[in-house]
Amino acid sequence: MAERFGLSQRRVCRVLALDRNTLRYRSRRQDDAALRTRIREIAESKRRYGCPRIYVQLRREGWAVNHKKVERLYYRDERLSLWRRRRKKAAAVPRVALPKPTQPGRC
Repeated sequence: MAERFGLSQRRVCRVLALDRNTLRYRSRRQDDAALRTRIREIAESKRRYGCPRIYVQLRREGWAVNHKKVERLYYRDERLSLWRRRRKKAAAVPRVALPKPTQPGRC
């Protein structure tokens, strides 16, 4: 709008009801391509490693990375996840045959 109509940034922001800092914003997020490939490599080589274990592995290798970033890349961006194994339900008490009642009305 500023280029097309020859308006200043201030006037354009006032017309659009936009803060000037929003117009000038430039993202500082770093490119995570190397980190994403390393997460995928670890996940492929160690099949049973989940997100917390991969985070520990990355820290040991020298990556200065936050666990929340690893979780975001692992779950949302790379769509990796482990299926949780369901435990078989075991009876709390071993089954024993109930004794037969000796009289009527007795359990």
